[in-house]
Amino acid sequence: MLKVKESKQIYLKTAAEIEAIRESGKILSQLHGALSSRIETGVKTIELDAFAENYILKNGAKPSFKGYRDFPATLCISVNNVVVHGIPNHYILKDGDIISIDCGVYYNGFHADSAFTYRVGSISEEKQNLLKETYESLFRGIAKCKSGNRVGDISYEIQRYVEQFGYGVVRELVGHGVGKYLHEPPEVPNFGKQGKGPKLENGMVIAIEPMVTMGKRTVKQDRDGWTIRTQDGLPSAHYEHTVAIVEGKPEVLTSFEYIVESQQITAHA
Repeated sequence: MLKVKESKQIYLKTAAEIEAIRESGKILSQLHGALSSRIETGVKTIELDAFAENYILKNGAKPSFKGYRDFPATLCISVNNVVVHGIPNHYILKDGDIISIDCGVYYNGFHADSAFTYRVGSISEEKQNLLKETYESLFRGIAKCKSGNRVGDISYEIQRYVEQFGYGVVRELVGHGVGKYLHEPPEVPNFGKQGKGPKLENGMVIAIEPMVTMGKRTVKQDRDGWTIRTQDGLPSAHYEHTVAIVEGKPEVLTSFEYIVESQQITAHA
């Protein structure tokens, strides 16, 4: 997401509020599973978006993204060199594509946010490695999401891990708090220094979302005002979970367990 510019106050959630976010996260996670079986050559990204909106509404929830700052769709669908905020359209998926699907669900007063980068058919070894290491960086970041640590500990770990492979870490976009509002403080960059930034506490709920490029980290924005793509045209990957700190430890409130086996990266859920 674009950097948070609203209130700097961090809202700590009660146990009941965390459970409400988990319920939103379950709908969202099941949606990712349903979408994963529909990602194949010949499918238009706008068709995936229509399916997602219908799925969310049928489950008594609302799309978090549609209408947010006038965003026109339910899903952000970002293909190949698009990092984030791609607008679904009539693009037809092709063998070898990778697509990030980012979605938010609003249910019973609370949002959950999650993203996964999918393969279309057979992809190159270079793209496969990009997906694998970006995915791994998400869980390494989550492991640092402990009471007493700092946001910078999450940021540093993600950056340290992916840069060893020569990948770029996008600086202009960050993770964020999530709850009653889609985007809340604190910002959670994917780069930074250990021991810096807001202190992590029980009750914090944040969206951790590495955005990693195969080449240089620099990005540009399309004229539509939303689509962010790599400056050098090389592919980008994006994974995201909504995570709460409970009893000092991270609890992941979204899940990749429903995603079809052919799209799974590792045993992580």
